[in-house]
This record gives sequence, structure tokens and C-alpha cells, in this order.
Amino acid sequence: MRPVPFGLRGILSLLLLVLLALLPACGGTKAKLDKLERGATVLAFGDSLTFGTGANPDESYPAVLARLTGLKVVNAGVPGEVSAEGLARLPDAIDEAKPRLLILCHAGNDFLQKKDEGAAARNVRAMIDLAKARGIAVVLLATPKPGIPPSVPKFYGEIAAQERIPIEDGILEHVLLDSGLKSDFVHPNAKGYARIAEALAKLLKNSGAI
Repeated sequence: MRPVPFGLRGILSLLLLVLLALLPACGGTKAKLDKLERGATVLAFGDSLTFGTGANPDESYPAVLARLTGLKVVNAGVPGEVSAEGLARLPDAIDEAKPRLLILCHAGNDFLQKKDEGAAARNVRAMIDLAKARGIAVVLLATPKPGIPPSVPKFYGEIAAQERIPIEDGILEHVLLDSGLKSDFVHPNAKGYARIAEALAKLLKNSGAI
């Protein structure tokens, strides 16, 4: 059998395949948020990573984010809380803060306690749906699982894509890989929390919220 010449049509087909392969890496359409007025209330909801364990209260990421953005960022972090407890607590936290935006950082303690990852994913999704049902925009801050190295479970990205909400899924992993940004094995120090706040401020700007 004679070989088929690899002509112009073959080159164009190859280029098309390469371009299609690269499309996912380009990130696609980014989720957008309505612009927040200056001083609008943001509810930072989560566990010790939101509370600011390992740093002073004014060095937590919600405190730094408030200074960076001019938003009122309410710190609703409870150290040691698992996602099922967070889901039960969220309605009261929303009623008290009456936020325009929820920054959700949860499930880290589920991973530490080796609880079912599927259940954690369902709880995270339920918290997002609860907020959206009340007309509250949501940003997801993904928590990595402990390990060498720590890694972010894929369910965060899947939920963000399905719910069409912005996600910051790299900063916590970056901080926890840098000993100079940590106070212990699983918590940032003041510099680490500042990096988290900076990443979230950038995400809010890119999404149109500020």
C-alpha cells in the first residue's frame, strides 16, 4: 500500500487538533459577579483557615481582605468545624450578617478527620445552593487535603463549574507548600493569610465584584 501524502489538508487537520487540545488549558469563560458597592457586607464562612488560627485576629484573611477592598468582611470561621456542622450553622450566619457575597472555605477538617469526601462535596454544594437561593453571590476557596504534597480535591472545581461561581483553587495549596507562610502543618501565618487575601481580592476584581 502506498503511503498517503501528508499535504496541506493533513497539516490543517493536525493544527485543528492541537488547538482543540489547548482549549481547556485556556480556562474558558470565567464566572462573573455583580459589582459590590463599597462597604457591602461579605460573609467569610469556614473553619480555622477563615478564623485565622496561627495569626492575630487583625491578620486573618477576612481582616486583610477588608482593608484591601473597602468591603465589610465578617469573619465567620469556627476552628475544628466539619462541613456538616457548617451547613447547619450557615443559615443563622447569613441571617445575622445579611451579606451580598459569601466566601466559602470548608471541608478541611473533613479531610483531616478522614471523613467521606463525597459527603463533604455534597455539604459544600448544599451551602452554595443555600446562599444562592437567598440571592447571595458565592466565591469558593478550595481547601487542599493534607499530604506530601497537599492537593486540592477535584470536586471543588467541578462544583464551581456546575454552579457557575468563581473559585480560587490554588492559593491555599501554594501557602501550605511554603514553610515561610505557615504557622504549623495546616495553618498559615500572618504572611500566608495576607497572600490568601491578595488572591481573593484579585479574584473579586477579575470577576467584576470590585
